[in-house]
Amino acid sequence: MKAIFLDCNDQLGPIFKRVIRADDSPITVNMEPYDRARIPQLLDGYGIVLIDHSYLPTDVAAQCKSLKHVVFLGTGAASYMNIAELADLGVTVHTIKGYGDTAVAEHTIALMWAACRDLARMDRDVRAGVWETREGVQLLGKTLGVIGLGGIGREVARIAQGMGMKVIGWNRSKLADAPVPMVGIDELLAQSDVVSVNLVLNDETRHFLDAKRLAMLKPNCILVNTARGALIDEVALTAAMQRGAILHAALDVFDQEPLAKDHPLTKLDNVTLSAHSAFRTQEASETLLRRAIDIAKSINASA
Repeated sequence: MKAIFLDCNDQLGPIFKRVIRADDSPITVNMEPYDRARIPQLLDGYGIVLIDHSYLPTDVAAQCKSLKHVVFLGTGAASYMNIAELADLGVTVHTIKGYGDTAVAEHTIALMWAACRDLARMDRDVRAGVWETREGVQLLGKTLGVIGLGGIGREVARIAQGMGMKVIGWNRSKLADAPVPMVGIDELLAQSDVVSVNLVLNDETRHFLDAKRLAMLKPNCILVNTARGALIDEVALTAAMQRGAILHAALDVFDQEPLAKDHPLTKLDNVTLSAHSAFRTQEASETLLRRAIDIAKSINASA
């Protein structure tokens, strides 16, 4: 079955070349920009497509008559395609877990520090010729609430404990080996000085932090999201940030990506933004692409 890497880029291209081996199934690599209307043409004749965080609408996939497998480079395929609808078309979506737990956790901690010390704002000010020292927040002894204790959440908790933070957690299912004290979600929101969102996005977790739950946060709370934008009601969050109900939000993920340059969040000094890059380290990308290649190889081996 022919395979294509639909949306490779200048960052991933060299890594792909490093990790692919001579005995792997051949994979065509597309480095050229395209619009959605061209996807059926690009996928014509291909049964397997590797996708790196690009949207694949069901109506477009339905026009790709040879397509049988989507290998999504990450865990959050549901944010970019309707997995159930693709299954109805006979297309199986494969995701890749655990490849970047440490990378995402480290970025979460980096955003936490940046928000506490208002680094992004000071950087903008200094570049604009404004020299103003800003009082920050010290994290030693503060309470971090981790929502979702999968691989990433556990890494966030581990690093934060090493920094001297008190860590509490909430998980959708019971954990026999919870690495931190577990509390109810309302208690976590009310007690935490910093909240890290590390849930998987699905129909049950969409807008998990809605206006009601956001209102439970301390006014001096810092909210960090490196999971999926839709886990938080973005409209409610924007309103809360605009009125100063939350001290700072540090966000790597959004409802629609790329984030529009005129989005209200981009106008707020109490928001720190990054471009869905928490998982992007050389080490994590090498693991991710190697696993994607292995999935394509196993599909062909079992065909």
